[in-house]
Amino acid sequence: MSKVKYYYDSESLSYRKIERKKRTTFKYAAVFILASALFGFLSVFIASQYIESPKEKALKRELQNMQLQYELLNKKMDQAEAVLANIADRDNNIYRVYFEANPIPEEQRKVGFGGINRYKDLEGFDNSKLIIESNKRIDVLQKQIVIQSKSLDEIAKLAEEKEKLLAAIPAIQPVSNEDLTRMASGYGMRSDPFTKVRKMHWGMDFTAPRGTPIYATGDGVVKRADAGATGYGKHIRIDHGYGYVSLYAHLYKYNVRRNQKVKRGDLIGFVGSTGRSQAPHLHYEIFKDGARINPINFYYGSLTAEEFNKLLEHASLENQSLD
Repeated sequence: MSKVKYYYDSESLSYRKIERKKRTTFKYAAVFILASALFGFLSVFIASQYIESPKEKALKRELQNMQLQYELLNKKMDQAEAVLANIADRDNNIYRVYFEANPIPEEQRKVGFGGINRYKDLEGFDNSKLIIESNKRIDVLQKQIVIQSKSLDEIAKLAEEKEKLLAAIPAIQPVSNEDLTRMASGYGMRSDPFTKVRKMHWGMDFTAPRGTPIYATGDGVVKRADAGATGYGKHIRIDHGYGYVSLYAHLYKYNVRRNQKVKRGDLIGFVGSTGRSQAPHLHYEIFKDGARINPINFYYGSLTAEEFNKLLEHASLENQSLD
């Protein structure tokens, strides 16, 4: 209950009660309400600026977690790009060089995406730029992986083909050194044993006893096993593919038939002296794209360096051939 206030009236020489006017009371009430409202507004404003609500705290934690995840994603993409760059470098400068394939141009590996806007649906958000850039990096990385994957598929095919080529090229001596009497004559101008005239000797003669095993010098298919070629007597021709053909002449007998597939080192026949031959021996020739070439360069698979040098020395002697 509010206190009653009085004032002294000098005219009546008595105390009179102070009566508050309604207008004044309303004025005070209005001021109080306005002050209360202002105080409340300021309190809410200050609280909103400096005091977080549970929902705001949860959203803030979620945002911080998303930022952390984005940083981790960036680091992973950096690592993936570094690994892919290393693979691309080895692909161009090692694998493709070894298999004689053209390197993939850098602009082809890192080409972007042209044409329509692929990221239109990601526009208009608070972090659209961040989201679009991340998606672009991922898309480019995926495209580079596809290009690299196709390149490695090509390298695998080239490796398989290279393996077949290495297996097909004649690479061993057709008669083993244990069975060899001597290397009678090499490739080049030699004296004919029948006419004594110098003429071109297109192969190498390996002297060995009749019945000595003869081996295929590379993988291939037997194209001939007959005596139908002049001077060669019983002979075998093996097509190795890639333009290579090997010929084995003056055989005693065959161990293969026409169209039979053979592997390097397979027994294909036996030394004899059929056809235009002076004594039991194997006459061995190699063709490349239809032209006869020196067989001396095709023994790397069976001879040591010392044995090869000795063979080279004998092959270079201009003696008399045996056919």
